[in-house]
Parts: sequence; structure tokens; C-alpha cells
Amino acid sequence: MCGISLRPGLVKPCRLVKPMSVTILPERSSHHQDNLPKLPVPPLRQTFERYLLMLEPLLSEEEMDHTRKLVKEFLIPEGVGDRLQRSLERRASNKENWLTEWWMQSAYLDSRMPVAVYSSPGVVLPRMTFQDRQGQMRFAAKLISGVLDFKQMIDNETLPIEYLGGKPLCMDQYYQILSSCRIPGPKRDTVVNHAIGKVAPTHITVVHNFQFFVLDVYNSDGSPLTVDQIYMQLEKIWNSSLQSNKEPIGILTSQHRNTWGKAYNNLIKDKTNKESVRAIQKSIFTVCLDAPMPQMSEQRYQSRVAAQMLHGGGSRWNSGNRWFDKTLQFIVGEDGTCGLVYEHAPAEGPPIVFLVDYLVEYMMEVVRAPMIPLPMPPKLRFNITPEVKKDIESAKQNMNIMSHDLDVNVVYFADYGRNVPKAHKMSPDAFIQMALQLAYFRMYQMCCSTYESASLRMFALGRTDTIRSCSNESLKFVQAMEDLAKPNTEKVSLLDKACQAHVEYTRMAIHGQAIDRHLLGLKLQAIEELTSMPEIFMDTAYAVAEHPNLSTSQAGAKTDCVMCFGPLVPDGYGVCYNPMADHINIAITAFNSCEETHAANFGRAMKKALRDMRSLLEETAKAKQ
Repeated sequence: MCGISLRPGLVKPCRLVKPMSVTILPERSSHHQDNLPKLPVPPLRQTFERYLLMLEPLLSEEEMDHTRKLVKEFLIPEGVGDRLQRSLERRASNKENWLTEWWMQSAYLDSRMPVAVYSSPGVVLPRMTFQDRQGQMRFAAKLISGVLDFKQMIDNETLPIEYLGGKPLCMDQYYQILSSCRIPGPKRDTVVNHAIGKVAPTHITVVHNFQFFVLDVYNSDGSPLTVDQIYMQLEKIWNSSLQSNKEPIGILTSQHRNTWGKAYNNLIKDKTNKESVRAIQKSIFTVCLDAPMPQMSEQRYQSRVAAQMLHGGGSRWNSGNRWFDKTLQFIVGEDGTCGLVYEHAPAEGPPIVFLVDYLVEYMMEVVRAPMIPLPMPPKLRFNITPEVKKDIESAKQNMNIMSHDLDVNVVYFADYGRNVPKAHKMSPDAFIQMALQLAYFRMYQMCCSTYESASLRMFALGRTDTIRSCSNESLKFVQAMEDLAKPNTEKVSLLDKACQAHVEYTRMAIHGQAIDRHLLGLKLQAIEELTSMPEIFMDTAYAVAEHPNLSTSQAGAKTDCVMCFGPLVPDGYGVCYNPMADHINIAITAFNSCEETHAANFGRAMKKALRDMRSLLEETAKAKQ
């Protein structure tokens, strides 16, 4: 192994969530919010029965026997399990959502790892045709106008409500992504949402050449600036940013959270610095006007752009052209590369995916309007003391190490898309998850703990739970695929059963009956009650379950985009996929510091698995004719 492991029971952030088949209906979003059901606390014995089933493909029989014994002790009638369950049920009856606050803190705000790479997902939009600064400014101006149009729906509460299986989904996360920012603390971070205050912000921040500017995006009458007005303001910013020093103050936000917390306190001791930082934090969102990326082959382009979205490419490139604590940062490069990176604490993927699709559609048509001259957007000033300069140099070094360590491979799988599994009456998501299991099994001759995000938005303030893609059924399927003696009909039958098991677990998860958040709740309840930690959470099996070598998510956008995020564990992979009708976009990440993981090798194994699974289905179907 890599010689590094996370401590047992460490909570992982969730990444993007499985969108499933969502219907959108226009109605005022506030009307249904109060009627959403509360997140349930699943039955205790049901959760532990499913917990043991989930562990079976991951552990030896000896390890399973030990864990079964611990589970039996935990579930003794009127024992520690029943007591914690009752406490959790009391908490659920007294809160709008028993999990949300705990989840936000344990998965995000308590984490001390950098948000860049380790937490914040990136999105790569289709490559644009412009290759100069005028094209860059024009595109950025349209994009800003599109986000303001989207913001109007949030402000007016006319955002279309999403439905899943005829049930309305919680829309709260949409109200958390604009005018919000994470703020570092010495031991725990906070998130501040300035949209909730009496005076809503009317400016965005624009960063070019490592310098930040305040761009007011509304006229005095409250109307948003036109695209042409925004374009002219961006031109002024671009010209002004060439004339000053280039100290990349934003790179401080890429640091380990404790390090950044100390540097933050150093930085805001100065009144000017404090005011500049506050202006960034309060802004509606940030636009990063990036310098061109280094030249590369067409084959490597997508992978390099994905890395650019996640970390900026290192201190020599665009990593200082960011404020990683900002919830939404849109990135527009001079060479036509564009996308975004978002800080994960306030929201999951759906609002981001919806916004991306909305923007792409909005930018197809823009109406020109008459020009009104506007004042120069003010530049945010920073006084760089020797102490701040030292912090910046340290952040540069650490970012360069981090960016070199991240191995990114974007796979454009052109053979087929969601059309093939659908034609064989299989869930596209389950089918791709089984391909992931097969690819991993072929590379390592074993299966691993696998994490796929599932939305809990059927419930008030719902965030996510985990779909456990590795199952007894998936193990039987991948073993059969490697067994030449097994007939194809049996392999197809096992694939079908594995997909069905995955669909069933997904259904349980979105209805609040998965195991992971319930286990987390029991554990945090034990901590809150200051009792000794139950042995079940100190068990090696729990550490194995909580160490997902495959951290995965489906990001189903209409736009032909790629989403990406870093692995959750040092010896693991981060895999995000967007299944389009006739192709699949897959982003794979790993760490170069781990000798056993290799993103390109996993990408090749994934392509082979997808091809072999289609061949299996087609050959078996032909044989039946």
C-alpha cells in the first residue's frame, strides 16, 4: 500500500450526487419547502444487517466473524445500540434535519485538508473557439450576464422545483451558492452566506493577473448591467491589472486549513487587507480570467484542463488567480479553456449542474442594449508585509507539490453512451458502476470499498448518503467475467443481478434507508453524550468500509461537460462520469505519490470493461436468436 491511511472512521466529503431522473416544474419554490418530510432515522437492526452484507465482499471470513460478534454485542436489547438509537430519534424529532448540521461540520468544516484537490470539484465546459483576450472578455461578459439572470430566479423565488418520482425535492442548496464563502478558523471553518442579510451584495469579484477587482453588476435603478457594459468593465480590469505588482495573494486559500487559518489572521490584521478580503467574501461569485495554459497535445488537453479547474496548474500558471474559499468561481482562459470550481461545503452537485445547463442555454442568445458609460471597477488593495510574503511563498511551494501529485486522466468514451444499457433494460448508472467494479478487480485482483453519492433531497435540508456499489452481487459478476469456463448466459444473468442490486440500494438510499449516515449519526451521538466510543466504530472492518478506494459520482448534465474531483483516500481513485446519449465523459484522478494507483491505467481498464460488457450483451443476445 502507499504507506498512508486515513484514521478509522474519518468522514469523507460527498462530491456530486446522483441526479437520477429529475422532472422540473415551474412554481414558487418557497411554497413546498415547509411540507417536505423530515429525514428518517432508519431502524437500528436493519442498518446493521445491511452493514454486514456490505462488508462480506471486502473481508475475510475470520474478520467477518469478529465483526458479527461486535454487532451482536452492540445490538443487545436495551444495550448501547438501543440507547444511541433512542437519542438519535429524539434529535430527529427536535430538528428540521438531524443530519445536515453534523454532516456539514464533519465532512467539510472540521476537515483540515486543503479545499483545492481534496474537496472542491471542478467542471470543464466544452472548449470555446476564441483564442484571444477579446474573445475571453466577450465570453466572460455573457457568462456573468447569464449567472445574474439565474440569480433573478433565486431572488424572486421563481426557481423551478425539481421532482423525483413525483415527489418534490428540497431546493435549499440553490439558495446557498451565491454570495457565500468559506472562512478559515483555527480548528473549524465556517460558511457565511451574505445573501441572507438585509443588504444583498451587488458586486462580483474579477481576478486577472493575480489581482482582484470589485465589479458592480447592477445599475443604480437595480437593473443588471448589459453584456456590453460588463464587457467594457472587464476590458478596463484587464488593462489595469497589467500595471501593478503580481503578488498572488489568492494562493493562500489553497493551503492546509490550519496553515491558512493562521495566515488569514496575519493578513486581516491590516485594515486595508481586511476590507479587501471582506469584499471577496461578500461578492456574488468570482470570475477568474486566466492566462493561457502551456502548449500540449490534443490527447492530453482535456486532462490538463480538468487539473486546471481543480488547482490552477501550480504557482507558475493560474493557482494564484483563485480564491478557493469562494463558493462559485467561474474560470475563463485566454486560450478558450473554461469551466468552474466550487467550494463544496454549502451544496452538492445538482445546483451546479443545473446552473451550468442554464448558462450554456442562456449564452446561445444575448440581446444587445445601448451603452451607458460606467466608472472604473476598483482594484482591491493588499499590503504585503514580510510575514504575508512568507506565507505566500510557503503556499506556492505547497501548491506546486499538490498540483504535481495529482494525476488526472479524462476519458472520452466514444463507443456508446447510456443508449446501450437502456437498450438491454439496465440502469445506465448501475451499468457504469459495474464497469468500475470490473476495471478495479482486473487491476488489483480484489474488490474495494466503493462510494457513490445519493441525494437525500426528498427530505427537508437533505444532503447525501452513500450508495455502496461493491456488493456480493457485483463480486460474483466480476469473478465470472474473469472465468473462461463460465458461459455467457450466466455472466449476463450475474450482470443483471448486480445492476438490480445496485438499483435497489440506490432506491433505499434516496428514501433515507442507506447505512452510512445512520452509522455516522450513531457515532457522533456517542461522542456528544461523552460515552466511550462503541467498539463497533473502533473495528478494522469499519475502517475498511470508511476507506473508499473508489470514490465515484454520476454528474448527469445536459451539457457535454466533464466533472472531476480528487480521490478521497491516498491510495484511491476519484471517478466522475457524465453519461451522454451516445458517449460517456469520465474523469479519473489518483495521486502520483501512490505507486499502486495510475489514472491512465485505470482509464484503459475502464474502457476495456465497458467494451467487454457490451460485447457480452450483444453476443449473448445473438446466440438467443
